Amino acid sequence: MSTAQTPLADRFGYLLKVAQHALRTAMDDALRPFGITTPQYAVLSALEREPGMSNADLARAAHVTAQSMQGIVANMDRDGLIKRTTDPAHKRILRTELTAAGRKALARADAAVADIEGKMLNGLDAKHRAELNRMLKQCAENVQS
Repeated sequence: MSTAQTPLADRFGYLLKVAQHALRTAMDDALRPFGITTPQYAVLSALEREPGMSNADLARAAHVTAQSMQGIVANMDRDGLIKRTTDPAHKRILRTELTAAGRKALARADAAVADIEGKMLNGLDAKHRAELNRMLKQCAENVQS
């Protein structure tokens, strides 16, 4: 059966979007009590891995536009989750790092997100989880190249 004949509800792209939407909705709900959004969680996670990222780098890591990231980091700075300093070599670039409050928020959020991921992967053993991760990475690479 060709893709055109496959019902939308059974097509890969549609099912992937349904799963992504379910994940995003669950994350939004779980993170709300901590006072952070899903994009802010992505920023906290990215900064833990790579302190000093620029807004452009953070936007790519969080899969949002540079304009959206400006608002996100402004709110996070206001809330004391991050601190921003001028790059010594490029005065127009602001480097962003986690504060102690940001690290604490991330630790709580990580536990909540791990819980959601566990529910999402319920019924899949370690081998199938690893295979799913591999296949999703391959799918992304296939359309990015």
